[in-house]
Amino acid sequence: MTYKKLLISIYNEAIKKKNYSKKLTKEILNNIEIISTKCFNQKGVFTVFITLSIYKLKHTEQDIRIHQAQLENGFSGRSMDTHHITPTLKEIGLPSMAESGWLTRSLEQPFPYTLNYDGKISDKKVKKAFLELVNEIQVNSVNPKFILVELFKQVIKIQEENKIEIQPLANPDKLTISKIINLLDKQFMFNYKTFAGSKLPVLAFYSIYKIIINEISRYDNCTLKPLGSHTASDRTSKSAGDIEIFKNDELFEPIDTNILRIAKEKIIKYNPKRYYILSYYGIKKGDEEEINKIIQEVKEEHGCQIIVNGIIATLKYYMRLISNLEVFYNSYSELINIDDELKVIHKQKWNELTLGLNHEL
Repeated sequence: MTYKKLLISIYNEAIKKKNYSKKLTKEILNNIEIISTKCFNQKGVFTVFITLSIYKLKHTEQDIRIHQAQLENGFSGRSMDTHHITPTLKEIGLPSMAESGWLTRSLEQPFPYTLNYDGKISDKKVKKAFLELVNEIQVNSVNPKFILVELFKQVIKIQEENKIEIQPLANPDKLTISKIINLLDKQFMFNYKTFAGSKLPVLAFYSIYKIIINEISRYDNCTLKPLGSHTASDRTSKSAGDIEIFKNDELFEPIDTNILRIAKEKIIKYNPKRYYILSYYGIKKGDEEEINKIIQEVKEEHGCQIIVNGIIATLKYYMRLISNLEVFYNSYSELINIDDELKVIHKQKWNELTLGLNHEL
């Protein structure tokens, strides 16, 4: 059985709710819960653990803690992940990295995953749970399949709970630019008291670009790259921004001189013709002169045009270019619903705002 078929067969057991919990200790079940709860924010750990577990099922003699071929008696976990595990996780709809969990710096250190592994995994509970589960498999000979099925069951449950039925528009023909901009403004400004809300403008612009690359002649023969992780570093994602149409990138960060200098570095590295920097708050007061100076320097030295603007103003501009606002609404709603980096509260808020809009239409 190939790695892919093995992973899918274990996933199917989880879908059928096969129960292996009685074969596992309370400590193992507790660690599984920690990994599953954090898997959307710690995709690297999640992916690496699955890779190690699947590899162990196929190669029982291998010490899976020795995860690099350059280590004595080791194997290439990253290669296996890149070619077999991450593509399969994407196919079955489980959390995954852009390419490999081993591109996460805290997990790529050239040391075995023993209980005293020194990699700086940001969440200490996740690190402890990960290393203890690997130890249970390698040292205490716990069947990795039992752990994976229980892990997948919990992740599937979380995914189902995160799904919200987005309300359709009652009278889409009455939708106006001002109404939908007002809706987006309220959604972006709301204090969610949790992270990931900064991805909402990214989804809005991605929805816009899905439309305009087909409707605006300037974007003829352009392709919109799949939307990457909003939290992934440039090193991990191998891109210069969240959204890319060829080499045009969209970034959503406060616009100050530091951001412009970072943008300048990315422009030199990725060589785009245009580079957009968008912020809800616009340009920081007092930095206008220095920002304009950097923009001019980049234009003269590189030829790239940096465009800075506010999110709402830019969205309003693009709304005027698209032919059907309902298409935008439906696309944006779908992206909100399927995005696994957003929290339930982000989806519920969009539903709440849509219900309010339906009363107006």
